[in-house]
Amino acid sequence: MNKAQIPIIVKKVLSINPILILTMYALLVFSVSVIESAARHQSQGGEFFADRQILWIVLGSVVYLITALIDYKWLKWLSVPMYLVAMIMMLVVLAKGSSVHQISLGGISFQPTQLMIGAGILLVALLFEQLPLWKSWFSHPFVKLALVAVFCGIPFLMVVKSGDMGSALVWGPIAIVSLFVGGIPYRYLSTMAIGAIGVLPLLYYIVLPVVSDRATGRIDQYIAMMQNDGEVEYNDDNYAIHHVTTAIGKAGYKGVGLNAQLEGQPGAVHANGYIPKDTAHNDYIFGVIGEELGFRGGALLIGAFFFMIMMCLLVGLMAKDAYGLMVCAGVATLIFAHVFENIGMCIRVMPITGIPLPFVSYSGSFTLICMLLMGFVQSIWVHRKEYTTEKESDRRRVRLLNL
Repeated sequence: MNKAQIPIIVKKVLSINPILILTMYALLVFSVSVIESAARHQSQGGEFFADRQILWIVLGSVVYLITALIDYKWLKWLSVPMYLVAMIMMLVVLAKGSSVHQISLGGISFQPTQLMIGAGILLVALLFEQLPLWKSWFSHPFVKLALVAVFCGIPFLMVVKSGDMGSALVWGPIAIVSLFVGGIPYRYLSTMAIGAIGVLPLLYYIVLPVVSDRATGRIDQYIAMMQNDGEVEYNDDNYAIHHVTTAIGKAGYKGVGLNAQLEGQPGAVHANGYIPKDTAHNDYIFGVIGEELGFRGGALLIGAFFFMIMMCLLVGLMAKDAYGLMVCAGVATLIFAHVFENIGMCIRVMPITGIPLPFVSYSGSFTLICMLLMGFVQSIWVHRKEYTTEKESDRRRVRLLNL
């Protein structure tokens, strides 16, 4: 690095959006405390998982800072190898038939479905931006529909085949938002929506039982519990969701207190180990938050996520090109989908899907991917006013017109 580059780096550091980065790190710091309490029933103890989360945050911070300071016009080409690597990993998961949808790399468990979703957001945005510059007919709505169908549809089917229905459901909102932001006319979107509603019964009664018995069972379980007609017993399959919703529902405004030692006391759900111990610190972490921090803590957490999503959309609106807009919209959709699914299953708005809460659940690889994507959003903000040449400005106008 020469001396001439130092002022540029300093300028970029000072240009970082402070609200966006503070919101992200507030969630990450919060996660360390909550994970320690949620994982205390594990044999290693909650402190072990909290320390591991700190290591992932440190590693993610390096990735985040590097991504934020490098112009995303260069970083966006990483989406191609990322997507290919994720596809290979998914094939390995399908070949192994892993029930936890993970592979091990150097002793570290990794879920390729999360890498594939992140890479898919970046790749679809890249294709929508670059292909019309090569051939004008690539901007036709049918071509864009085909691109989304291929690069979102194939991994969606692979994830469904692996049995990870929670991650598979995330592809739906991402594909819809990509089409909407990518400039697909409303008449196409309306027709697709009507068609999707029409085929839902076929998918549920014919396709889903063939593809995933587990997903069908969870939906049936959810419907039975919502009917609450006296035929559902709160044990076995219903054990987890019953106790998670009980923990949230009884907590009141303040909750029982973080890491409250209430073992043996009646009514204490997490302290007595009724929230599944193996997943209390990732899939069911909102149940722990709801009981220990009450309505106040849950509302503040949801407010923080809402604020982060709005900031991502604001950065997208101020982006210098269509690619930046699509990436920001995709990242905001990813966060929203995970938050809605994770919290929704804990309060019976949705069936159990087994999906982590962004920046809060203990999920090292997912935390790393989320911080990488937020680094892209931050890079879009930092470089939003940089037009290196007149030719680049003309290319930007072409991209925006293609929307």
